[in-house]
Amino acid sequence: MSEPLAKSSSAAITENEKLVFPVSESNKSRLVGKLRYWWCWVVAGSMLLFIALPALPFLYIINRRLWLYPIALWGAKTWLHLCGAKVRVTGTEHLEPGESYVFVSNHRSYLDTAALFRFTGKRIGIVAKKELLKVPVLGQGMHFVNILAIDRSNPDKALSSMENARKVMESGYSFGIFAEGTRALPGELLPFKKGAFHLALQTNARIVPVSITNTDWMMGKRTGVLYPGTIEMKLSPPLEIMTADGPKDVMTLLEETRAAVAANLGQVIADGEATDSA
Repeated sequence: MSEPLAKSSSAAITENEKLVFPVSESNKSRLVGKLRYWWCWVVAGSMLLFIALPALPFLYIINRRLWLYPIALWGAKTWLHLCGAKVRVTGTEHLEPGESYVFVSNHRSYLDTAALFRFTGKRIGIVAKKELLKVPVLGQGMHFVNILAIDRSNPDKALSSMENARKVMESGYSFGIFAEGTRALPGELLPFKKGAFHLALQTNARIVPVSITNTDWMMGKRTGVLYPGTIEMKLSPPLEIMTADGPKDVMTLLEETRAAVAANLGQVIADGEATDSA
């Protein structure tokens, strides 16, 4: 059970400000880490070229686009394995069979997307950045497996993407959203965007805060290295969006979710001092 956050940390959560945590470091060779990093992308490219590329037109022609979903699940698991990443998930016992959720996670690495997509135990769609649409084969296949690109620089397109996510959830899917809107640098938890919480209110779906750790030192933003390790993904108990007086407001949901995520990430560094939060 995580203990309450320190006062300075709680204030940063309430005000939706950046939090900073200590960063672990690998004792492996940096040169080997760089080689493994490029190996990881060679693997990804090969899977897109030799598996996804033949599958896309075939499934489109026979009108069975959702058959790509189990292939994508296998691909995410296989890619993580070949990158040297194991995944340990806790908290799945909090989820009810047949219920759809909005999974709201922190985001520090490309590894997070595959882990969230594959290991929640739910049939899940993902909200991703618009830049992924430009990736050959991947961009075309995203819609087959309900990975929706969102253009945050265009409010109308962003609203349309969230509307599409709502329709996907109404068909029985859950949805995963990285609420920071981009990958944070190692050790950071950035302010949360509001889209995930609007989606939860629109679909009457409970929110599951997801805390992903270790991916920042394994394959962090701007590091250019990849080290083997175990991704820790913790699912907190679902947050209710309704009270006896009606639905909670967006900022209340944002604060509750961010507090749950932050409480599982480790020690918060505030004003040069580390305060225990886990």
